[in-house]
Amino acid sequence: MSPHAGPKAPPSALIPDPALLPSLAFVESPVQLLNVLEWAHRTAAAAAGEQPGATAAGSLGGPRRGEHDAVGAVHGPLTIVVLSPKDPMTRGQLRRMAELARGEGHTVRWEDARGGASAPLTTVGGLAPLLRAARRIVIGDPFSRYVQLLLTITRARDLVVVDDGTATMEFIGQIAGGERLVRWHRRGGRPGPRDLVFAPVSANARRRLTPGGRRRVEVFSSMPIDQAPEGITVTANDFAWTRARFGPPTITPGADLVGTSLVETGVVDPDRYLRAVRDLAAAHGATRYFAHRREDADKLHKLSVFTGLEIVRPDLPLELIARRGPIGRTILSFPSTVVHTLPLALTGTGVAVAVCDIDPAWLTDRASPRAQGFLAGVTDTARDVRRVGAARDIPGPGGEPEAAGDQDRDGAQRQPKPPPPGPYDPPPPREGTPKSRSAPA
Repeated sequence: MSPHAGPKAPPSALIPDPALLPSLAFVESPVQLLNVLEWAHRTAAAAAGEQPGATAAGSLGGPRRGEHDAVGAVHGPLTIVVLSPKDPMTRGQLRRMAELARGEGHTVRWEDARGGASAPLTTVGGLAPLLRAARRIVIGDPFSRYVQLLLTITRARDLVVVDDGTATMEFIGQIAGGERLVRWHRRGGRPGPRDLVFAPVSANARRRLTPGGRRRVEVFSSMPIDQAPEGITVTANDFAWTRARFGPPTITPGADLVGTSLVETGVVDPDRYLRAVRDLAAAHGATRYFAHRREDADKLHKLSVFTGLEIVRPDLPLELIARRGPIGRTILSFPSTVVHTLPLALTGTGVAVAVCDIDPAWLTDRASPRAQGFLAGVTDTARDVRRVGAARDIPGPGGEPEAAGDQDRDGAQRQPKPPPPGPYDPPPPREGTPKSRSAPA
């Protein structure tokens, strides 16, 4: 031993304490970031031996005393990496969610991951040291090529998948069947050139997301997952953080309608969607339409003129908007994530969630062969929701489809209210422009 050297450290001292190694989360949408916060909240509560959601209602401050210690005891410091998309609405919601995450004591790193041709290379290179040091990786979208590429770098043995909407159910099914990872609305088609080039990366990601040996996989979800592949741990997300930090909301009379991006993804015909929204709003007295962040501005303009609904573009995920209020006594939705999440976020408030089925006649020729079955499954597995009839494309007295009302317990159809004027005779917009606003912060 050199006379100038100190005593040699034992081998165990050279191995970092796993509890002090960081956890790294990758998110690309506001809902993914919300679910990362829910996961961190539940993990902290479990470590502290507390019931999740025990914080004071309405508190928007940082974690309670000891909550950071509880998080660290389980998964070390949490760094949330936002792989920012280009869409302005999504970026705006992500920035608001990032503020909330920082308020909870988490580190947030914003990456303009799609800011130019060199952005992906710069982003991956900059994240490589964090990926190699992370003990646990939390992801929100296992179908994302960006995320799949990042998974090839990490050495983490603990992987957590939080909800990215109903895609979680599809992910579980594909892992169980050993299938390649493909989004539900793209299944059934032939792989394109980019799919073939990326196939080895996708296959590697699928292997990383399949438990085996010392590799552990957890799915943190509010979706109805009755059976998971062997080795995958499923933890229920009951939106305890949302209920602890927001609300309870003020309940207003009438109904609110939740929009969907099924038109933008090529699944539903735009004209039939406009008529369905008009008929549904008329049948249930809806006055506001909460737009999905990916809905096209031109489509929303047409919808406002055609239906007379007030278009609201939320600045946060709908679960937080609804919990904060004010919100209608009934929330109407087409098959989507919110028919599973809103009943949990609004537990005990008295707000009812109703779902309207997608008529097969509304589907486009470009829709995946699995589209109708997948959407029906979203509705069939929803808990604590009421089903309402869809507007069928059957000519009514004025040559337009009849609006369908609620179904009674015996299946009899209630008579809806008369619909507003047809598509070629829209009501004039109030004050000269369609009603549209953003939800207040």
